[in-house]
Amino acid sequence: MRLDYWAAMLTARGLTRLLCKIDDQPLRSIPMQGPLILVCNHINAIELAVVFPRLHPREFTGFAKSETWDNPILGPLFDIWDIIPIQRGQPDITALRQGLKALEDGKILAITPEGTRSGDGRLKRGNPGVATLALHSGAPLLPLVYYGNEQFYGNLRQLRRTDFRIRVGQPFRIETPGRLTADIRRQITDEIMYQMAMLLPQQNRGYYQDLRAASAEFVRLI
Repeated sequence: MRLDYWAAMLTARGLTRLLCKIDDQPLRSIPMQGPLILVCNHINAIELAVVFPRLHPREFTGFAKSETWDNPILGPLFDIWDIIPIQRGQPDITALRQGLKALEDGKILAITPEGTRSGDGRLKRGNPGVATLALHSGAPLLPLVYYGNEQFYGNLRQLRRTDFRIRVGQPFRIETPGRLTADIRRQITDEIMYQMAMLLPQQNRGYYQDLRAASAEFVRLI
């Protein structure tokens, strides 16, 4: 493995351990082999630095907005970690193909269906792209959520460590519908998001706060 990869991974582990109180025990339930789509919430930038190094030795990639490569620190770091740039606000076929290739190679592919940071830790409505990728790949999905890090920047200003909580749910597959319409893609996306919402405290569920509205017509737990 490349020296720059190891250096970035060890640096991220050390810094996040210094800045956060992290119980990474739930990550040990993640399968050690085979393609896997991790569906995650997205609060702020600290998440990747916490989770990515702690999934080693699993091969791991994910999507990040293409504008991130304008950042002189994050751009080179994401290149080292082979993160896939994606154009937001439009179908990005190139990024989709790269994600499918990563899954074909047996990697973990992380997706944040919200498409942007929430900042406040409350779930936004998911974008249907996650349903398209799940159906095209046939790979199992695993919900992974975090909370507590919505306090990260406030804690950092006060020189306090942040309680970074991690929860991992049950793996599932999406059962292919007979005909994929826009309404069905939306329903599948919401069903995926509810699998994440069930792992979060009520105040973090946001758009998906009412779990009584959850359906699982296309979700099959493994």
